[in-house]
Amino acid sequence: MITKRIIPCLDVKEGRVVKGIQFLSLRDAGDPVELAAFYDREGADELVFLDISASHEGRKTMVEVVKSVAASLAIPFTVGGGINSLEDMKRILRAGADKVSLNTAAVVNPGLISEGARFFGTQCIVVAIDAKYDEEAGTWVVYTHGGRTKTEKTAVAWAQEAVTLGAGEILLTSMDSDGEKQGFNLELTSAVSKAVSVPVIASGGAGNAEHFYEAFTRGKADAALAASILHYKETSVTEVKNFLLSRGVNIR
Repeated sequence: MITKRIIPCLDVKEGRVVKGIQFLSLRDAGDPVELAAFYDREGADELVFLDISASHEGRKTMVEVVKSVAASLAIPFTVGGGINSLEDMKRILRAGADKVSLNTAAVVNPGLISEGARFFGTQCIVVAIDAKYDEEAGTWVVYTHGGRTKTEKTAVAWAQEAVTLGAGEILLTSMDSDGEKQGFNLELTSAVSKAVSVPVIASGGAGNAEHFYEAFTRGKADAALAASILHYKETSVTEVKNFLLSRGVNIR
């Protein structure tokens, strides 16, 4: 049986970890290198590092920060933000990342997924999907550029297409739930998890240990990601794992 993973997420802007609500009202959460080392000691299964302003501002991911974070980690490490080419992927993986996360660039140029998968293997390619429920469409619609730009793509169809192109994992964020701490969007997570053959990481809405349990059982997620509740010490990776073990969830 595949073990479920707990993944802290470092949203980085201008070299600092930040966290907001529904992608807005960002506040400081600390130094990325210090936080990465802390989560490694805490028993996190992986770490995700997202340079959240890179695509919007047309910058490259901060390679130096990535190198510093990678140097303090023994766990797998995914980096996203402003990765627009095979050269960008090479730069990030050489800097110490284990996987790259493609979001806006994958929507703009889907061929980039295939290119990366062919060169590095599907296990290195994560496609991140930011989705928001659309009343008119009656389903979840994909947004790009840090949640600023609405696309014509629906979350489930785009996840399926991304996997066909070579994505080895889907990082699925519910924009409606992001930062609200009311629980993961189980309907969205379950719909995408059932539609694809690769692991799905649930993101957006973690407020307590029970929410992780729901993501794994009702949401069918393979991993669950959290930021603010861990950064601000409202709970810890250890507490979440102990709770999941007590509920019979297979974790590392």
